[in-house]
Amino acid sequence: MPEELQFKGFDLADAPVIIVMDYAFGEQAYETMDELLKPYMLGTERHHLNVKSVNIMGKAGILQGDKGDIMIPTAHVFEGTADNYPFENELKAEDFKDSGIGVYEGTMITVLGTSLQNKDILQYFLKSSWKAVGLEMEGAHYQKAIQAAAKIRNNIQPDVKFRYAYYASDNPLETGSTLASGSLGLDGVKPTYVITLEILKGCLKS
Repeated sequence: MPEELQFKGFDLADAPVIIVMDYAFGEQAYETMDELLKPYMLGTERHHLNVKSVNIMGKAGILQGDKGDIMIPTAHVFEGTADNYPFENELKAEDFKDSGIGVYEGTMITVLGTSLQNKDILQYFLKSSWKAVGLEMEGAHYQKAIQAAAKIRNNIQPDVKFRYAYYASDNPLETGSTLASGSLGLDGVKPTYVITLEILKGCLKS
């Protein structure tokens, strides 16, 4: 083992690594996550990444709450397709019970674009058995890549943990705004902070 990979008897070659990836939209999310989870080559040897968890924080439109609230997805439904991606989210609404922020847990709708955020369609997803809590633009794309890597292609372990949370940029049913609306400003500081804290706590525990 090279000296630069040894520190006080600790083998840094086996140390855990947290990879932080910037925000992705739509199909870009699939392509990025798909590439990230692929095995890598050293010479002629193929090595699979020992991925323990995938953690995603994003901005989404909320259907049951207000700007600055938090959504915890239990499934991503790809609007306009038959693609549905249920999963076990390690984050739960009770993790945020003392934050003073509204928290909503349920299905998230992955929309094709901001121009397609029709109020009638959103009302349908909210009031019907879908019981959607919000809408975003990348969740189903991420899950397509992750579930394929874990359950079909065997690129990562099937027991990889997921931690997903979104903070609300607006409620399009109340304001008519879309996901393309401006930044949250100070309203986004607290939900971003508490989501980041819970994700880090989960990573460090495991």
